[in-house]
Amino acid sequence: MEDFEFAFQPSVNEKRVREMMTCRFIDNGFNVLLLGPPGVGKTHLAISIAAEAVTKGYRTSFITANDFVEECQKAEKSGLLPRIIKRYCRSELLILDEIGYFPFDPISANALFQIISKRYERGSIILTSNKSYIEWGKIFGDEVLATAILDRLLHHATTFNIRGDSYRMREKKRADPCR
Repeated sequence: MEDFEFAFQPSVNEKRVREMMTCRFIDNGFNVLLLGPPGVGKTHLAISIAAEAVTKGYRTSFITANDFVEECQKAEKSGLLPRIIKRYCRSELLILDEIGYFPFDPISANALFQIISKRYERGSIILTSNKSYIEWGKIFGDEVLATAILDRLLHHATTFNIRGDSYRMREKKRADPCR
């Protein structure tokens, strides 16, 4: 967390982030949603909070949305999808990174809904997305499913809407100021 530049991302409330670092949200089964365009520090914050959770003894799982979709597709073909769902319900904190970069197929969207439903008020989720909530119907290919997912995620959640410039683009400009 020491590397996160709050001055570069003034839309991120440092006090709220520090509150998340206490991990009390995990004890309460609450969620943290980090929304914003690429490069603004969503994954950095998610991993920082998760690292603190691990330090405090919480069981934690991390997966990108794309890897989750691939894992669900393979598990469905081999009849192991219930195991995948069970595995992602075990940890006290689940981090789902990069929701929105790729669409979910019906099998993985349904599996994610089951995981979120089973974790509801029992296991915390940190989720990062480059899409606003209104666009989630397109991500999951089903408006009703997206609404049900959001209903459970948002009921007990802290949302960070990060608006700002990309760290990567800033670094690129510093490395090559002529561009």
